[in-house]
Amino acid sequence: MGIVKPILSPVQTHSSHWNSPSISSFSTNKSLSFPQLKCILHPPQSTVHSKLVISEEAMQSSTSKLVRFPLLKNDNYTASTIPWRFPSDDPHIPTPTELSWINLLLNTIPSFKKRAESDTSVPDAANKAEIFAQRYAKILEDFKKDPASQGGPPDVLFLCRLREQELRELGFIDIFKKVKEEENAKAIALFESVVRLNDAIEDEGKRVENLMRGILAGNIFDLGSAHLAEVFSKDGMSFSSTCQNLISRPWVIDDLDTFKMKWSKNSWRKVIIFVDNSGADIILGILPFARELLRRGVQVVLAANDLPSINDITYPELLEIISTLKDEEGGLMGVSTSNLVIANSGNGLPGIDLNKVSEEIAFHANDADLVILEGMGRGIETNLFAEFKCDSLKIAMVKHPEVAEFLGSRLYDCVIKYIEV
Repeated sequence: MGIVKPILSPVQTHSSHWNSPSISSFSTNKSLSFPQLKCILHPPQSTVHSKLVISEEAMQSSTSKLVRFPLLKNDNYTASTIPWRFPSDDPHIPTPTELSWINLLLNTIPSFKKRAESDTSVPDAANKAEIFAQRYAKILEDFKKDPASQGGPPDVLFLCRLREQELRELGFIDIFKKVKEEENAKAIALFESVVRLNDAIEDEGKRVENLMRGILAGNIFDLGSAHLAEVFSKDGMSFSSTCQNLISRPWVIDDLDTFKMKWSKNSWRKVIIFVDNSGADIILGILPFARELLRRGVQVVLAANDLPSINDITYPELLEIISTLKDEEGGLMGVSTSNLVIANSGNGLPGIDLNKVSEEIAFHANDADLVILEGMGRGIETNLFAEFKCDSLKIAMVKHPEVAEFLGSRLYDCVIKYIEV
């Protein structure tokens, strides 16, 4: 899932966009092409040194220690793709980009408040949800007035972390738990039919492309697109149709053909996938893809969140899903899971800072030869320019207007960025 829930404004429909009559099409002005971005953008190290203190108790991870991901190539890595400001900007005056993102986070508060109000596990939930909304809005408004008011300009991960802290300090641990359970149940019911559709494709190149399209299609089924989730829940053919109705290629970043060529060589022996959303994303997008890798003899490590954040899948939830999907022999639709590892990433946000991952994931990275970052939050907003010592793939759908504008893309465009080392 992306850092925040998409806030969309419909514009003129283009024929190459989603063709469902209930789904509006969107576009943005192309300010910079991606090749230009690659030449000029070297995201600066985070400038956050805020006086706002992240409560260790509120954000406590169950993992013992967080370490730097050992496959990162450069020492100057930072989990920031879109620069909010540059050194020449006045630290006390918000930049247009800062204002845009802070306003976007402000616009998510009502939906978070509504989810919190319905959390039956928290006494006096309605009153506490109102307190959360007021506190978080105050923090964001203060940053709009003076980005340096709390010690230094913020970044998106910092503001998301503050949002999670405010919720947890009021007793809200997982306000999206119920809807995640509903999404997972619907997707589990469709898993077999989706896998059979993939298995029926005899041509290997076409099959891997269909699997990749499945990941992209699954990635849009999040809490920001209720209608798509409804369409998808009807039957497996709805999911298959959605895969076929992705925005037409070429996508904003489209290394699919290069990835397929490397796939055909069957040269990867161990793959780490940092996964994203619950529901269709993990169950009908990532798991069929992971199953295909397992069938080819590849060891697959699925790295899921330690702590809940929006509707991202967590480590315990993924363990439960895998257990439910296993057949009588312990496989996934006849494919052995002996090479499948479910790991705790150590992360608790919708994006990920690879300077802070679990020791478990760091251990698995020792002999991995492909790293995949899936989803807009992990693959685009925080790690699009991350470089690794091994092959890497960033795959996501663009569901956020600010991201689309930055990339010079269409909304609902697709990103498949593959780098071979």
